[in-house]
Amino acid sequence: QVQLVESGGGLVQPGGSLRLSCATSGFTLDTYVIGWFRQAPGKEREGVACSNSNADNTYYQDSVKGRFTISIDKAKNSVYLQMNSLKPEDTAVYYCGAAQRRYGVTWYCTYGMDNWGSGTLVNVSS
Repeated sequence: QVQLVESGGGLVQPGGSLRLSCATSGFTLDTYVIGWFRQAPGKEREGVACSNSNADNTYYQDSVKGRFTISIDKAKNSVYLQMNSLKPEDTAVYYCGAAQRRYGVTWYCTYGMDNWGSGTLVNVSS
């Protein structure tokens, strides 16, 4: 059974940084695409950053390029999202998602994953 558990969210001032973690279990990262999505109040969930298991094929939403970095530690079965230069518009619940790899990374970040964590709240505010 695929399980994804996010952590690391919190309150941060504009310009600050946070690192989100996603602990995975029940599947092999090598055969999955994994990614981070977010949902702001009143908006639909959107793909932020997605990657294959080797992190050599990645997709980033335009609004986070150069500020966010997705990484994977296979030994720890964990996925991370390093977020720098945070802005108030980054405020959202962030979800970790995973899906068996059938299509490209961009496809999954556009259309979503099969498995989801419960999310962690990131609040960027002064």
